[in-house]
Formats: sequence, structure tokens, C-alpha cells
Amino acid sequence: MPHRTFFWFVLPSVLAMIVFIALPIASVFMQSLHVAHDRVMVEVENCGPFGCKKEMQVDAAATEALRRAEPLGQFAGLSIYLNRNHLATGELAQMWSGASSLGAFLSSMFALPFYKALLFTLAYTFVVTPFVIVLGFAIALAVNAVPRVLKGPTIFFSLLPMIITPLIGSLVLFWMIDANGVIGATIQRLANDPNLSLKASAPLTWIMLMVYGIWHSAPFAFVVFYAGLQTVPADTLESAMIDGASRWERIRYVVIPHLAPLATFVGLIQLMDNFRVFEPVVGFNAEAHATSLSWIIYNDLKNQGEPLYGSAAATSMLTIFGVALLLSPVLVRTWCDFSRKR
Repeated sequence: MPHRTFFWFVLPSVLAMIVFIALPIASVFMQSLHVAHDRVMVEVENCGPFGCKKEMQVDAAATEALRRAEPLGQFAGLSIYLNRNHLATGELAQMWSGASSLGAFLSSMFALPFYKALLFTLAYTFVVTPFVIVLGFAIALAVNAVPRVLKGPTIFFSLLPMIITPLIGSLVLFWMIDANGVIGATIQRLANDPNLSLKASAPLTWIMLMVYGIWHSAPFAFVVFYAGLQTVPADTLESAMIDGASRWERIRYVVIPHLAPLATFVGLIQLMDNFRVFEPVVGFNAEAHATSLSWIIYNDLKNQGEPLYGSAAATSMLTIFGVALLLSPVLVRTWCDFSRKR
């Protein structure tokens, strides 16, 4: 393709990426370097029947003028990234110098808000992602083996978790694990413990959030793998059957290599989605036991005083960096495989 033709061909996509991806990220980064202006306080004298007294009040006009003059806020540099609500470099240095062991240091570190959320986010990502890939592939194989008459209804029921809105789905499961719900009451009877609560235990809360994540995301992997199964060469499968290959051997040596690129695609999408986990934490009302990086952003923006735009922007940038870091090994490997094939 001539260079001029290629340029005009990719120009709309490049412009769209600049407008909808690059510029918003740049604006978020700029916001992460600023903190909101303090309110302008003035001393006023209030007089009453029992005398006069001086009080400090907010000068609304001066505060609004200051904010209009500098809408991003006061420049703070990288201090937001380093404060206690984010990387907490100063606190970590003190913990390291005063810790008696590595375990004590890690325990103190993961008690900090950002690292506590990061721990759950990473655990959720690395547990849910492989389970989704394996379960989605297994469902695709099972549905592909179903008789043609039953495939339509089977596919419909397999897609139900993805059709349900994530927040609604998490709320439904939240009610089911309640002490009066189906799951909660059943577990209490099996454990013979009427006081057992899935909501009061941090480990059980983590497990329920991950179970929900697998349940909700597996249909996406199923759709991708099921579509890929329709492209597996029939001649190759027939040749394997003639050679005496069992069903498992056909899956292992024919189907899985053929669907490997799709597995990489599903893995990339799931890594990005799971690292931004948010709806289950809100739906399960699990903030006491599990918080994520996206939940920290949400919490900063709904701050009861004023939205903490700088703090939310800094967490957003750290989340973007985390996603890029997670995707880099897969992208590098994909690029190397592509280069070898060329």
C-alpha cells in the first residue's frame, strides 16, 4: 500500500485515539498535579445583645474568584502521588526502619489505604482471569457438543450472567448470601453455626467477590471460544480421529493450539477489566473488607466535603500504569511471536 494511501487510511483512527484517549489521559495527569485551593477565611466581628465577638468565616466571593483564576487548583507536583493515601513513601520508610521483620513490614504496608486496595485488586485479577479463561473454554466445548436442537436455549442461558447489569447481578448475589438468603441460610445449616455470616468475614467476602467476578465474566470468554471452535479445521480433526486420537488428545493437540491467539485476547481483556474491578465492591457493600483502586477513585469523587479531583486523578494514573504493567509481558510476547512469523 502506498504511504499516502496508508496515511489517509489510518488518519481517522489516529485522530479518534488522540481526542478520546490521549487528551483525556493528559488532562487527568495534569489534574493529578494540582490540589484544590483552600477556602479563603476572613475574620468578622459579630455583635449581639451580650457584646461582640470575632469569628472566622469563609469569604465565598474571594474563594470563587481564586478558583476561577486557577480552575485546576494549586500546583502540588508529585506530592499527591507520594502522600499517605497513595504511594506513602514517607510512611513506608518509617515502617521499614522500625519493622522487626519483613512480615511485620508487609502487614503494616497493606494496612495503608492504597496498598490495601492494590492487594485486593491484584488478588482479584490473578484469581478471576485464569478461572474465566478455563471456565469459558470448558463451557464452549460443552455447548459445541450439544445437539443442534438444544444449542439455542443452551447458548441463551450461558449468556445470562453477561446480560444482567453488573451492579444488579452483584446486588442479587448480595441478597442471596444474606443470613435470610438462600446461600447464606444454607451455609449456616451446613456449618451448624447460626451466627456464621459471609458478610462479616474478610476472607469469605473476598471469595464471594471473586466467585461473582468469574460468574459474570465467563460468558464473554465462552462467546469468544465458541466462535473460535467453529473455525477449527474439520480435516485436521478427522485426521486425528483416524489416527486414533482420543477426544482429550484432539482438544490438547488440535483445538487448544488453534485457539491460543483467542486465549491471549481474552486474557488481555480480562486483565484490563478485572484490574478495574468496582461494581462488585459497591454492590456487595464490601468496603469494610475489600476495596479496589477504582473504589478509591469513586470514594474521592463522592467526598462529603468537596470532590478530591487531584487525589482521584492520581489514583487513575496509577491504575493506568498498573494496567500497562500487567499487559506488557503479554504484548511483548505477542510481538515477538509476530516478528518470528514474519
